[in-house]
Amino acid sequence: MSHQVLLYHIIFRTKGSVLSLDERHELKLYAYINGLCINKGCKLYRVGGMPDHIHMLVSIPTKYSLSEFMKVLKVETNKWIKESNLFPLFTGWGRGYAVFTYSMSEKQSVFNYITNKKNHHKHISFTNEFHDTLKSFGINPDDDDFFDD
Repeated sequence: MSHQVLLYHIIFRTKGSVLSLDERHELKLYAYINGLCINKGCKLYRVGGMPDHIHMLVSIPTKYSLSEFMKVLKVETNKWIKESNLFPLFTGWGRGYAVFTYSMSEKQSVFNYITNKKNHHKHISFTNEFHDTLKSFGINPDDDDFFDD
């Protein structure tokens, strides 16, 4: 038997980075995301975010490609958000997503990072933080199109 555990830190944002994910209803959205993960056999360790973006720490079974998983996640959450009428400013998800892999020994650190997002963003903007993350992975932020819609 083969074993593979990939721990993904996934970040995706609202179209145009519009502040449309109302914090009063975010737990319902996160519960929906958790249900999608369970249905796909994924292990969602943590989900959280801000009104313009979401972070997830998740393991995805190898039978799904990451792009396949993200397509389903974005399509299904988009549909649920629009049907729920809980996020009237939401028009859709941004074009892409970002994913970074971590080892299991780093899991708690990434878990805590996602848990403390709201406090963290009081001191640094999402754009600056995202660019710092890219740099830490050796990616030039000037070559990135994450914020392009």
